[in-house]
Amino acid sequence: MEDNVDVIMENVTTLLSFRDKHATRLGGILGGLTASVYGLWAVFVFPGFCKVPWRLRVPFLPSSKAQVQNVMKLLEDRKGRLVDLGSGDGRLADLSGFSNVTVFLAPGLVTRILEKKLKDELPDDARIIVCRFPFTHWPATCSEGSGLDQVWAYDIQTIKKQLPKSK
Repeated sequence: MEDNVDVIMENVTTLLSFRDKHATRLGGILGGLTASVYGLWAVFVFPGFCKVPWRLRVPFLPSSKAQVQNVMKLLEDRKGRLVDLGSGDGRLADLSGFSNVTVFLAPGLVTRILEKKLKDELPDDARIIVCRFPFTHWPATCSEGSGLDQVWAYDIQTIKKQLPKSK
């Protein structure tokens, strides 16, 4: 004998109600997790992309404490103004008034154009500290640390002596 439609629907509804409780919890957990990840991304990563030209958009790579300490060691006892390249929106101003420069740029952004600008505009007593990605065309004066925390120092006076005049 076959069950009528009411009995079948009652059994289906009972089965679905047990499954829905677990599905609802799982859906709530996944939805909350998704919202949390998006929230963190929106707060910490997205603002860095807002004003940067599309061709220069790179991921946020924070400096470690060890890397900052290495930079400070290489800047010890130095006087003069400091500019940090890699913390802005990609625009470069005149660098002639700075004696100390820190550079934390992705390898694709450290170009010969930037090297030429630094060499041509910085005074002879200037020092450039490069984090994580060294200038490949310049000989480093000294370095501090190792691995991802390594930083390199380039003294402009040494660079100008060792490399030919910029074109």
